[in-house]
Amino acid sequence: MRIGVLTGGGDVPGLNPCLRSIVLAADDAGHEVVGLKRGWQGVVAAAHSDDPFAQGHAVRLGRAEVRGIDRQGGTILHTSRFDPTEDAGDHTAAILALFDRLGLGALVVVGGDGSLRSAVHFHRLGVPVVAVPKTMDNDVFGTDYALGFSTAVSRSVEAINALRTTAASHERVAIVELFGRRSGETALLAGFLAQVDRTAIAEVPVEPDRLFPLLLADRAGNPEGYAVLVVSEGAHLAEEAAPDMDLSASERLSLGVGRRLARRFRAATGVDTIVQELAYLMRAGAPDALDRMVGFAFGALAVQLVSERRFGRLVALLDGNYATSEIGVVMEGARRVDVDRLYDPLCYRPRLSRVEGLPMFVY
Repeated sequence: MRIGVLTGGGDVPGLNPCLRSIVLAADDAGHEVVGLKRGWQGVVAAAHSDDPFAQGHAVRLGRAEVRGIDRQGGTILHTSRFDPTEDAGDHTAAILALFDRLGLGALVVVGGDGSLRSAVHFHRLGVPVVAVPKTMDNDVFGTDYALGFSTAVSRSVEAINALRTTAASHERVAIVELFGRRSGETALLAGFLAQVDRTAIAEVPVEPDRLFPLLLADRAGNPEGYAVLVVSEGAHLAEEAAPDMDLSASERLSLGVGRRLARRFRAATGVDTIVQELAYLMRAGAPDALDRMVGFAFGALAVQLVSERRFGRLVALLDGNYATSEIGVVMEGARRVDVDRLYDPLCYRPRLSRVEGLPMFVY
């Protein structure tokens, strides 16, 4: 069987181990792998090209092509954020024709929420699809873990702890903004592991009148005279519906929540801050041990599903065990922090009240 594979959405560490695992497992099972480059955007380009291989939209992947890639971050297939049914028109018919032209017996889609929604679309049209979740926000519905999450947390913890020396030297409050638009899980876990003073997550509005005195007390109680706040990029201030001091409407839209918090904190307390937006550094570089392990396992499981012709499945980790979910589950919502169980919204801190029975992969 010829298996097509693509990586879509933002890159994360762990994609290349997954690709290597897919190719090796497929080769062992007697399958052939074709890599579709640049995510769904590349698939659209291939669909409208005469020769996808000659024009660089597709590549044959064998053992030689994936040798050593597991030690690299990102994805050798490149990626894009693109909806093949909406961006620049609906290309569904052309893509279905491409799959027939390439002779694909199965398609493995490695992606986050957007890329996997497109995978669901083609599955419902009869394309034999297997999906692999990846996103450093860990917000794909239907799995407890998505590729890239562990490395993003590890990178964040390293950066937060490194920033402590500068915050201490200047006796300031450090505000570290992490990716996480809909889910605050990355900030929650990074803040917990780095043992920061306060953590603001996307699920709970930030009330400056409550948070700022806590940060001042944290700073005053620290012999080195500093405090650290970690905040999800998707967090919002409870008062933002009202005019924001000296910020215009356009500035409120363009400034990240970390900088908006810093301005309010400085105006309210007179204490200076250090604002660090980690952004793409969270997903840069080689995968950590956990993302390598999960990447290898997810890739092997995806090929197992293809070999058994169990299509329309999402490779998953559930309660610490490798498993599969029905692919349509990704359309049912997004994973979010269980605030009641894992967070104290009054103190802006993670709350790990019970450990027994929790899966190690998640917390």
